[in-house]
Amino acid sequence: MLKPLGDRVMIEVAKEEEKTVSGIVLPGSAQEKPQTGMIIAVGEGRILENGTKVEMAVKVGDVVLFEKYAGTEVKYDGKEYLVLKEHDLVAIVG
Repeated sequence: MLKPLGDRVMIEVAKEEEKTVSGIVLPGSAQEKPQTGMIIAVGEGRILENGTKVEMAVKVGDVVLFEKYAGTEVKYDGKEYLVLKEHDLVAIVG
């Protein structure tokens, strides 16, 4: 498994519904980008200029809400993940 560095997290993005409420199937280009996912791996945390380490506020298994166009998409071992910085996380869901 990949391990994010610093204050980065790796997320398995939730799959969004491919149909509208009325039952129309949407093509991939028309679907909105999902904004929730489960954290699969976390980095060590952020290091401040004075050398102090700030622990991560999230942990593996947390379901999070993140900014719409944040992060870098990564394919690893046949699966797609999103790697983003902790400050791109908006909330822990649930």
